[in-house]
Amino acid sequence: MKKDEMVKLISAEGFEFVIDLKAAMLSQTLGGVLTFPGGIMEKGHGELRLREISTPILEKICQYLYWALRFASVEETDFHIEPEIALELAMAANYLDA
Repeated sequence: MKKDEMVKLISAEGFEFVIDLKAAMLSQTLGGVLTFPGGIMEKGHGELRLREISTPILEKICQYLYWALRFASVEETDFHIEPEIALELAMAANYLDA
């Protein structure tokens, strides 16, 4: 995969997740930031720091984005969410509009 087809998401703790741009674009917030004229993708940076989202939550969001890219149209496939992270994950998903 080419560098311009990937995006790096950085958690509050500084952990980096490199994901497919197509997956990141499923989030309206990420998509808006990534496609903003003159923004990070046009400047060749391709990375976005998410200071309010912890590493475990951002990891789960990345997993969800890949799941949605592949299985969202299949009704029989569930995305598992651990109960102990459900509230924090819901808040982050709301922020990212994912």
